[in-house]
Amino acid sequence: MNIQQILTDVVILFAGVFGALMGVYYILRSDIQSFFNLKEAELNKESRAHLLPLRLQAHERLIIFTDRINPANLLVRLHQQGIGISTLQAGILNEVKSEYQHNITQQLYVDSVTWNVVRKLKDDTIAMINNAVDGLPADANGIELSKAILTHMASIDENPYDLTIELIKKDIQRLF
Repeated sequence: MNIQQILTDVVILFAGVFGALMGVYYILRSDIQSFFNLKEAELNKESRAHLLPLRLQAHERLIIFTDRINPANLLVRLHQQGIGISTLQAGILNEVKSEYQHNITQQLYVDSVTWNVVRKLKDDTIAMINNAVDGLPADANGIELSKAILTHMASIDENPYDLTIELIKKDIQRLF
């Protein structure tokens, strides 16, 4: 046997083995793809299972935050007999900012639209308090500030705090 015949036989052998492997690959290709898709789905499910409790907790904390910065609740918590307007204003603003800073990381787990609404609600609450103070005489007391804030809240057609809580609830429902 000569070298040319051996080389031809080796090439034919490799071509046959290559052809057989390609045939097996094409036959098993869908099964292989299904296996990898299933593994990916399992990883995604496992990832969501770990993330879901964090997302629910974030939504819960934002509902608590929204309730705590509601002026009706703030005034009940912070008002003291004979408190001055500037002391009450400082206490309210400090409380709102502190609550916000405590919950700022929750934005990682909620929809960006929901987070933007919560952030705007915080900013609007601060602006409402400052505007109420600006609309009162310098010698006003905490009771007059409370009345001005509550009167303003009563004049709003739809309570923004309730609307924000409803938005957070809808965001939660989208998780399921």
